[in-house]
This record gives sequence, C-alpha cells and structure tokens, in this order.
Amino acid sequence: MTLRFGTDGVRGPASEFTDALLVALGQAAAQVLGSSTFVIGRDTRESGERLERALATGLAHGGARPLSMGVVPTPAVAWVCAQRGVPGAVISASHNPWSDNGIKFFAAGGRKLSDESETALENALDEVLASMDTSVDLTVAVTNSATDTSVVAEWCTAVAASVSSVKPLRIVIDCANGAASSVAPGIFRSLGVDGEVLHAQPNGRNINDDCGSTHPQSLQDAVVASHAALGLAFDGDADRLLAVDERGQLVDGDQLIALFANDLREQGRLTNNQVVVTVMSNLGFRLAMDAQGIDVVETPVGDRHVLEALARTGSSLGGEQSGHIVFADLATTGDGILSGVRLVDVVSRADVPLSELAAQAMERLPQVLRNVKLPVRRDDLAAFLADALASEVAAIEANLGDRGRVLIRPSGTEPLVRVMVEAPTADQAEAAADNLAAAVARVCSA
Repeated sequence: MTLRFGTDGVRGPASEFTDALLVALGQAAAQVLGSSTFVIGRDTRESGERLERALATGLAHGGARPLSMGVVPTPAVAWVCAQRGVPGAVISASHNPWSDNGIKFFAAGGRKLSDESETALENALDEVLASMDTSVDLTVAVTNSATDTSVVAEWCTAVAASVSSVKPLRIVIDCANGAASSVAPGIFRSLGVDGEVLHAQPNGRNINDDCGSTHPQSLQDAVVASHAALGLAFDGDADRLLAVDERGQLVDGDQLIALFANDLREQGRLTNNQVVVTVMSNLGFRLAMDAQGIDVVETPVGDRHVLEALARTGSSLGGEQSGHIVFADLATTGDGILSGVRLVDVVSRADVPLSELAAQAMERLPQVLRNVKLPVRRDDLAAFLADALASEVAAIEANLGDRGRVLIRPSGTEPLVRVMVEAPTADQAEAAADNLAAAVARVCSA
C-alpha cells in the first residue's frame, strides 16, 4: 500500500496506517522536507501514539531529529514550524471519528505543502517502499528523538496576546474531546472570560463523538441554558471554529469571516481590502462583501488553496464555510482557538449581541448540498460532468438569476460528487439540487 494526498494530507481508517508504511513515510518526509529537527503533534485518538512512534522512527532513519509536542492543536504545530523555521507533521483526522487517523505536513516556515511538494513526497514514498528492508525491527526505539511540550505554552501566550483586552463575557467552549481540551480553557481564562467548558475529557475514543463543530447541539443548549453571550465549537484538532449566538443559533464560517472582514475594514487592517474564500462560500457572503466594497478572491475547496491565495495576494483574511479561518498576519494556517479569541474580542468591543452582528454581516441564502456516490471513479470526472450536464446547469442558473448559484464538483477525499445549489428560497434550492443529483447519478452510471 502507498499513500496519496487529498485536500488536507492523507486520512483514513487508522488500521490502514501500518507501522511499515509510516516508517517509510517518515523517511520520505525527511528526504523531501529535510531538517535536523522535525516537529510532530497529534490529537487525542488512541491510535495517535502508535502512529507518532512509527513516523518518528522513519524520520530518524531519514536523518531528521523528531521533536514531539505531544497532544496539541494543529495550529500550534504550524506556529512552532514558523517560529523555528523547521518542518512538521500533525497526526490527526480532524473532524472524523476516533477510528480514523491521518497525517498532514507543514514545510519549514509553517505553511502547508504545495502540490509540487506533495507530488515529490508521494514519489519519494514509493521509492522508499520499493527498496524498504522489511526485516527492519520497527519496534526499536528512536534514540535521537525528543519531547518538548513547553513550546505549547508559548503558542498559547501568542494566541491570547493577539487581542489587547476584552470586557467580561460569559461564554461556553466545546473542545470536542480533542486537542483543544488541554489548552483552550486556559487561554480564555487568561483573558478574564467566564467560560463554561464542555467535552474536554478525551479518552481516545470520544473525539468528535456527538460534540464539537460537527455536532454542536449540546453547545447550543448550554449557551441558552446558561444565558451565555456566545459559544465556541472546535473540531478534533482545533484548526476550525463554529460559533453559537446568544439565542443558540449556529454562526458558520462564512458569517464569521464576513463579520471579521467588516471589523478589520473598519479598523483599516483588511489588507488590499479583500478576503479569500472557496467556491463553497455562500452566495450571500459574496453579495454582502460586494455591498461593503470588499473584493472576494475565490479558490477551490480546501484550506490549503486559501492559504496559497493569501500568500499570493498578500491578503490578511481568508477561510472556509466549515470554519477554517486564517488571520494571515498572525498565523500560517487556520486556527480555531485564535478565531475564537478574535470573535470574543469583536463582540466585546461592539457591545452588541452576536446574533445582531452576524445578521448585519451577511444574509445567508438557502444552500442545499447533495452527495452522489460513484459506482466507478474516473480521472477526468470534473471535465466529464461539466460537459455532460452543461444544458441542465445552464437552465437552472438562468432560472435562479443573480440570486442563485450551482456548483458540481468531485470530492477530493471520497468517491462522491458533491452537488450544491443556492437559491432565494429553500424549496427552489431543494428542487434544483435533487434534479441535478439525479442527473449526476444518471450520467455516471451510463
């Protein structure tokens, strides 16, 4: 078995990441990304320690010196990579269930790998696997590795220092039983925020289990019950954030980015007066930014593409509807806890409920997503679908006008085609999405 990178590293059932495969991956990473030091962090999954040990063994065989940060949010690893100018890896499957795991890499300087670097790493891995001595004892301890969890405190201090001060607020924090569990409560306490903490007792198998940004219902209930000003929901590796307003309503990544963009523009800190988002961002976001005179730079799905566009354009803010939000002047990747700190700061300064701020920032148009499973995958799927469905898409777009949008794209991580429709009403969006999903199924099975 070998590995191929998706939109955010490699991810799948933890059982598929064998020791031999991870040792080979570590060797390939040392060869391609290089460095005497290679930072490693992981989330709270029970498979994490085994995967880290095998990856560190491979890195050491490849000439690197593994430096473990232990259980830590993904953005903390990226921050250390940026501060020290070294590459790193995070062992995490983000919002996936506990039985999955994955690896994502950062180049020296804390940025995610380019397409070219990922291809070079895949090729190097193939070469290592082809020549690997399967008799090597993979249980032999790594002798030149080290552990340094003190740098986590440095990152926590930097996140808290990103705002000057905040007024006392009552908030609720959902740590998803993940990497945020040991750090997020302390960061918000250091700001003087009265925070109730949910789901911060990881046991290796409860990460994202009916909690966190993928399952926010308990957070919504807690915010209302405790009369809190807002709630913050992180995912398993704490690189994304969804919020809950004082009424218990979700505030998604699009709404948060719109809110942050308006706030930064008012302060004169929105570089180039533009924001970077993916094609999945709600049409209401685009309309709101246009009304504010803020330019929107659009990228393919995946925070890596957002990061590349931020670097290319020099913009200071970007992100995804899913809650990956990047403050490019402060971080090299999405940081859910940093985003939460900045949101608390905005609400504190505005002295206006989050529900009103979100409503002022944008009107979210109904958006319907349909996933169509593929019987057979094909390399030219995107081009094939564009050609096969051109007439159906054109007819729907003509009917929706400038208050609607259609997007059909193959998933980068699963054997699916994602059909997204936005329309002035939910009924219109549902009907159009159902028709297009049926058309996708028809042409893909022909």
